[in-house]
Amino acid sequence: MNFLRASWFPLLLGLIILIVILNQVLFTSVATADEFTIPNNPISADDWQAPDINALPNDEEANRIRYGRELMVNTALFFGPKGKLGAITNGMNCQNCHVDGGTVAFAGCFSAVASTYPRYRERSGRIESIEFRINDCMLRSLNGHAIDSSGSEMKAMVAYLKWLGKDVPKNKKPKGAGLEDLAFLGRAANPDKGKAVFASKCVSCHGDNGQGLLNHDSSFYLYPPLWGPNSFNVSAGLYRISRLASFVKNNMPFGQASHDAPQLRDDEAWDVAAYVLSQPRPEKFFSEDWPKKQTKPVDYPYGPYADNFSETQHKYGPFTPIQEARNKK
Repeated sequence: MNFLRASWFPLLLGLIILIVILNQVLFTSVATADEFTIPNNPISADDWQAPDINALPNDEEANRIRYGRELMVNTALFFGPKGKLGAITNGMNCQNCHVDGGTVAFAGCFSAVASTYPRYRERSGRIESIEFRINDCMLRSLNGHAIDSSGSEMKAMVAYLKWLGKDVPKNKKPKGAGLEDLAFLGRAANPDKGKAVFASKCVSCHGDNGQGLLNHDSSFYLYPPLWGPNSFNVSAGLYRISRLASFVKNNMPFGQASHDAPQLRDDEAWDVAAYVLSQPRPEKFFSEDWPKKQTKPVDYPYGPYADNFSETQHKYGPFTPIQEARNKK
């Protein structure tokens, strides 16, 4: 009997220790789960959600962030044809391409800006700062002029972008950042088919001639122009059909579609993008773009190229043969 007591005592002691350890582990797990609800705690790059701007305090930096968002959402009121700070853009807003101030997944989402800039970009062939990238959009998508990189408006927009991405680890790209990469069609995108999609899904907001809809005093667009003199120019990112098709697939018709609930098939998105890009728009070129022609995307519509495919095929596709030819080199 004494032998049994002696042999069981270590086991009993071990069992008690194990129970204590498990209790500590379970308690710690609950505490850790609660800690992840704290806004300032880093979150998974795959589960990004925009921080709550209404939770900001009333101080100088918070006011700068709020101003930055206002500039993104209502750009035309500050920089449009009737802008209070100067008439330097086409009247579109940043959020026409970056929905809800750049907070919506696969809608030009800004979640990865702070974590990935400064960064090298093939288009410019240089390391770009956030300020450089903002002015690039002013020049291209807003078909306007650059603003002072050291001015209060630029500082506010940069502050807003950094605040949006404050919980994203450096060099990480959250799911939903930017635009989705759609699978290539097995054929060229068809502007004629896209015209029918446009008539069915887009005319009610953007108009028969893609002119968009201005507000009552013409100070900004309620719905942006998709072509014509006040739309984005040919050097904008959305002039690449893969970028426009992705934006359309995940976001249009506006207020109805989302990444999780698209309203168009992939082929419809490609075709309507082809129709939009077949229409006239401002031509502004930058001679320094794509210093290495072999790095041009397959859907960049202007030569010279490092291959023998035509500008038409580079604009509308099919793109798989171009990509396959590149992969062989």
